[in-house]
Amino acid sequence: MRGEIRKGIVVRDDPDGSPRLAFAERFNAADVFVDRHLAEGRGDQVAIYCVSGNVSYAALAENVNRFGNALRTIGLRRGERLLMILADCPEFFYAFWGAVKAGIVPVPVNALLRARDFAAIIRNSQCAGVLYSGEFAVEACAGVAQSERPAVTALAVDELAKLARDAAPQLASVTATADDDCFWLYSSGTTGEPKGVVHAHASLPAICHLFGDRVLGGRAQDIFLSVPRLSFSYGLGIAMATPLWLGAAAVLDRRRPAPETTRELFRRFAPTVFAGVPTAYARLLADGELKRTELSALRRCLSGGEATPPELLRRWQALCGLPILEVIGSTEAGFIYIATRPDDVRPGTTGKPVPGYGIRIVDSAGRDVPDQSTGRLLVRGQSVMKRYWNNPEKTAASLVDGWFDSGDVFLRDADGYYVFCGRGDDMLKVGARWISPFEVESAIVRHPAVLEAAVVGRADDAGLVKPEAWVVLSNRRAACEQLADEIRVVCKRELAPYKYPQWIRFVDELPKTATGKVQRYKLRRLNFEMERKQ
Repeated sequence: MRGEIRKGIVVRDDPDGSPRLAFAERFNAADVFVDRHLAEGRGDQVAIYCVSGNVSYAALAENVNRFGNALRTIGLRRGERLLMILADCPEFFYAFWGAVKAGIVPVPVNALLRARDFAAIIRNSQCAGVLYSGEFAVEACAGVAQSERPAVTALAVDELAKLARDAAPQLASVTATADDDCFWLYSSGTTGEPKGVVHAHASLPAICHLFGDRVLGGRAQDIFLSVPRLSFSYGLGIAMATPLWLGAAAVLDRRRPAPETTRELFRRFAPTVFAGVPTAYARLLADGELKRTELSALRRCLSGGEATPPELLRRWQALCGLPILEVIGSTEAGFIYIATRPDDVRPGTTGKPVPGYGIRIVDSAGRDVPDQSTGRLLVRGQSVMKRYWNNPEKTAASLVDGWFDSGDVFLRDADGYYVFCGRGDDMLKVGARWISPFEVESAIVRHPAVLEAAVVGRADDAGLVKPEAWVVLSNRRAACEQLADEIRVVCKRELAPYKYPQWIRFVDELPKTATGKVQRYKLRRLNFEMERKQ
């Protein structure tokens, strides 16, 4: 696939055959993702499906212009940051692309953070504006107050919408280049403090072509439904960027995802592409209400955030007849860089690199490791971040010669498939042998009573580290020592003796980031605190 793929974007092959996007000298991403649809005759088509009403491409373009002009009216200037604490609703699209067209940098953040978190991000980003949905007003406004930044303009999105109605419906995109700052995201905090991740205008076109076109096989007729929210790279890529790139449609729902709301959206809008995380799939299956007939329009099912246990893959395919395509990406890489192909599914692996991305697995000295050996995964590609905002030390440590250190531990098998083993700081060393927590968790969830599990290291009475499992059950009242013994039997049948969990702790839920990643460091901290009290 070479030649011009969108106005101002040409695909060429690097010397190694990898595709690479070349951009016009002047390039603003909003021209490709919003404005071009009117010129291509797509104005009457649906861009966004919502329970409250649908939005056409023509309405999208007009509202983007009005919001961009309204942002200028309230005093935001080119290069300044707009913090977006918004629900998944059409106004998210309007504000994001309106800001990009006006030269303002949108910074979507997890809307479920608390005031102190918002205050820290406001101070760190030095944003000039904070835009929030009404349901998040209390924490958002408290965050603005705690930030003690008097120059910040805080506004409810409904107020901005009122200003936008009186604003001009025309807005010319500011002159930019593909390398200019376009938008920021904040890392999800898997291992601690979130960091501002700066992306260029080239980032979204790269992820959409390299994954959306070449791997997903997206079509203009597709309807995308995503459990991950728009404020994260997974949700932003699959529920906004990719549909707009294709001229397809996205389903948005401002409510917090739950099995009952997801079922409603399937029944009402018949999505063809569904993106979730393992927990979402597990809860839909445990709920038991979703029928195969309600999934009949599906063409693609994606799972990311955490590795999906093979048993969960099997159960989902039995329900809907489609495999789950395992994917992995990151905020820093912009989106997905390793993925399972629809025609090449190997359970227990994450598939192969997305075309256009370089992947290396290295040891502690930065040397490439042989196949079947574990190491840190490095990634390089056009969507990789420019830098961490105001954090040159972390940027220098994480981004070396264009290679981003993901912090994930992987191995590549003899057939070239990549296998996720865990986060670097989640790996367990038991009896001088490394254990992947994901391998143990996959065995645990084979027990039919288990909804999900997380494995961390815990010291025994002799001070030796052994695996401990934190387990969430489908029926939480079923927790008992007999069930724990049954789970151990399953593990002993499938794992080497030193890998099965010495302790099983039943809990109501696991600590997670908003993208669904288990925060195992919090479980280790809880263990430490409990042992200290004993």
